[in-house]
Amino acid sequence: MSIHVASLIAKAAESDGGGFHPPSITDFFPPVFFEGTVFAFSRINLIQILATAVLVILFVVGTRRMKIVPTRFQSVVEMGLDFVRVNIAHDLLGRKDGNRFLPILTTLFFMILFMNLTGIIPGLNIAGTSVIAVPLLLALVSYVTFIYAGVKKSPGNFFRNALMPPGLPWFLYILIIPLEFLSTFIIRPVTLTLRLLMNMIVGHLMLVLFFSATQFFLFTLSGFWSVLGVGTLAFGFVFTLFELLVGFLQAYVFTILTAVYIQLAVAEEH
Repeated sequence: MSIHVASLIAKAAESDGGGFHPPSITDFFPPVFFEGTVFAFSRINLIQILATAVLVILFVVGTRRMKIVPTRFQSVVEMGLDFVRVNIAHDLLGRKDGNRFLPILTTLFFMILFMNLTGIIPGLNIAGTSVIAVPLLLALVSYVTFIYAGVKKSPGNFFRNALMPPGLPWFLYILIIPLEFLSTFIIRPVTLTLRLLMNMIVGHLMLVLFFSATQFFLFTLSGFWSVLGVGTLAFGFVFTLFELLVGFLQAYVFTILTAVYIQLAVAEEH
């Protein structure tokens, strides 16, 4: 665990009566620079920059001098790119539209994946997507791409078809139009944002809770309670592996939903 998480664990075990008090959400984002100002730069901002830098470096190095017979590193990079291209872009959008929107889908997937995985990396231990700014920005990118794709495909009919499904009696549109507007243009970006944000926050809270409880049972209570400490430690490691899966799934779900929205926008009826 990182020094930061270790300090949270120590803080969690402190109290007047020696009781267990888990850390609050406000303990996870200590400022690093410009504390007390509107320009406060927190530890999680450093992690976001680090994850972005590592991602850019990996892809620049992996694609700079590509060979017909790839090296192992080039093969890994190509496998990652092919996963998004084949299983998301081409599978949902077809080859033509898939290639058009492949850059943005690839960027979404790997940016979310790398920032999610910082939550389980020793020394970092918090996901770059666990503050609302990043999920909200990515959801807005997805939202704007969806609208752009629809307007580009059918400049005059996109919004009409999105809000007024054909074949319904005219009086039903009084009810359908507000519902479709709410569902298509409001709920979609909100759910994209909250799904990613909540999963990463809850995952981090659970990990800190398990390891805080381990510290408390083993070193504060000790004795018989150490058995519970071993249990919470085991749960912590198991949940760490689970968070690895969740980090990948959240990147996949966010990207595939974006592709689904684009597919709906470019469908022939629009």
